[in-house]
Amino acid sequence: MFFLTFYFLLSPVFVAGFDLRSRSESEVTVNNSSLGSSLVSTAWYAGWHVTDQPLSTISWSKYTVMSYAFALTTPDPSVISVVDSDQILLPQFVTAARKHNVKASLSIGGWTGSRWFSANVGSAQNRTAFVKSVTGLVKKYSLDGIDFEYVSVFYLHSYFAKQCSWEYPGIQGIGCNLVKSNDTANFLSFLQELRQNLGPEVVLSAATDIRPFPDASGIPSVDISKFGEVLDYIVIMNYDIQSNPSTGAGPNSPLNDNCAPLACQYGSAQSALAAWTDAGMPQDRIVLGVPMYGRSYRVPRNAALPDNSSLASYPPYDINNKPMGDRWNGEGGLDVCGIYQSPGGSYAFWSLIEDGFLNVDGSVKDGILYRYDECSETVSIIFCVRFNESDIVTVKPYVYDPKSQIMVTYDNKQSFSAKGDFIKTNGLRGFAVWETAGDYQNLLIDAILNGVINGAPRATKPLPQPSATVTSSSSACDGFSLPAKHWILMIVLHYFFSWILI
Repeated sequence: MFFLTFYFLLSPVFVAGFDLRSRSESEVTVNNSSLGSSLVSTAWYAGWHVTDQPLSTISWSKYTVMSYAFALTTPDPSVISVVDSDQILLPQFVTAARKHNVKASLSIGGWTGSRWFSANVGSAQNRTAFVKSVTGLVKKYSLDGIDFEYVSVFYLHSYFAKQCSWEYPGIQGIGCNLVKSNDTANFLSFLQELRQNLGPEVVLSAATDIRPFPDASGIPSVDISKFGEVLDYIVIMNYDIQSNPSTGAGPNSPLNDNCAPLACQYGSAQSALAAWTDAGMPQDRIVLGVPMYGRSYRVPRNAALPDNSSLASYPPYDINNKPMGDRWNGEGGLDVCGIYQSPGGSYAFWSLIEDGFLNVDGSVKDGILYRYDECSETVSIIFCVRFNESDIVTVKPYVYDPKSQIMVTYDNKQSFSAKGDFIKTNGLRGFAVWETAGDYQNLLIDAILNGVINGAPRATKPLPQPSATVTSSSSACDGFSLPAKHWILMIVLHYFFSWILI
């Protein structure tokens, strides 16, 4: 009896310890050579941040493709604008990428550079001129690829409240993009002609919304399979997910949101993958876009800490008192449409360290409150047995400074690891990071690479945090919780030894 009691008490420790040991052994520094020939590890390099990240400091070994941002559309489809500073830096970028066996791509469009996409692909004559212009850039700069950030596609505005643009065909975006109901069909015709001209060797990609390109009526297309025949991959930009004061500050880049309040389910990696694959895009042509930055909100203390102990989920925030964000954010001003824009309010991951939210290892600083939002389905019985482990999906970490009343929803090592596991589990093509300069000492890129290559537990607890930190869970069982499969194994072994001894 003593033996059985001793075994029963120690078996969960043994099983849990084995599991933790196997996880820690896989947490090693990895690079692109571990990905094989088909997986994509890509990022955008923002030329305007060259002072913060010179080309020589890019961790090239972590990537297979790098896209230079941005060339801009113009009213003339035969002309694509590459500003003077980029005309100097872009050739250096291509040389550096080639030196490190990384494919060099040029991204066309972006938030402010997509105004003329609709016109440039809007007629057969314009499409041919635009194809020649793109082909000319490929030859001039010896590019390995072209990425389209077509931010404006005709989505029915009453159907979707989220603001988007010709980073995606048919969505208005910045406010002065040309948009037509046949943008998606025209974009496909353009890509087909471009592929015929460039051949199969040049990598063609397109950054997309979390919803499939819209049809002529303005709702998501039910069949976009032909895009998969001409594009090497699409990048689903699963970030800048909507929040509003009435529903509260939500995650910037949720992996899943089916546990969120219904009014807050604006979309996620999970729902986006389902939408695009249902519309005919093969999973191995889908790359998950991940952000190395977070979004900030000014949240009154009584809203952030309603019970004065743990951070609230989806707290209301003050829309008229937006935080400035990090030093990459301007003070606001008129955009290219002549419309005033407030400060961006974003924080690159490195700036959360620089501005005092995080320590250099990514853990939370003393005096900063912390919450890790797990969108999960769990059942607690005796010792908190956890069922449906495969359904436990990590969403987002939050930090909150009670002094400044700034809450930031962002991605950390744990959430990047979970997204890497999501990519691996679902057989996706890879990941794309906005932007490479946002990381700090490769903390995030290493985490997602490890997840893609080795897999990662998607229901792990955050690293131990300072005493001022609070987490999302208030369960009395949180100190000792094991996946159900471990407890089942323990019980089976227990009864097996009981039968042997009897």
